[in-house]
Amino acid sequence: MGDYMYVAYDYPILGAFWTMLLVFLWVMWFFLLFRVIVDIFRDDDLSGWAKAGWLVLVLVLPYVGVFVYILARGGSMGSRERHEARARQEEMNSYIREAAGEGGRSEVEELAKLSEIKARGDISDEEFQRAKEKILH
Repeated sequence: MGDYMYVAYDYPILGAFWTMLLVFLWVMWFFLLFRVIVDIFRDDDLSGWAKAGWLVLVLVLPYVGVFVYILARGGSMGSRERHEARARQEEMNSYIREAAGEGGRSEVEELAKLSEIKARGDISDEEFQRAKEKILH
C-alpha cells in the first residue's frame, strides 16, 4: 500500500505549460540548427574550407556557432533560399514544357525558318526537300 499513484491533478497546469514550451523551443532549436547547416552547404560563395570551418563551429559549439552564423550571414539566408526555390521552379517549368511538347519549336516554325534559309539561297531545292521531310516525319 506504499505505492503512490499520480493523477492529473498532481501535475499543475503551469507545469504542463512549461513542459510544452520547452518541447516547442527544443523542436525550434533543431529546426534552426538544421536550417543553418543546409544553408552552409547551399552557399556557393563559401569555399570548401570556409564551409568546413562553419560546420565545425556549428557542430562543436552549437549555440554559439548558430548565433554567430545568424549574425554574420543570416541576412543572405533568405536570398539564397529564394534563389534555390526560383531555380527549382524554372527547372520544373522547363521539364513540364518539354514533356508537353512545347519545349522545341513547332513544325510550322521549323518550316518557316527552313523557307527563309532556302529563300536566301543557303540551301538547294534538294536539301530543302530532305529537311522538310525530316521535319514532317
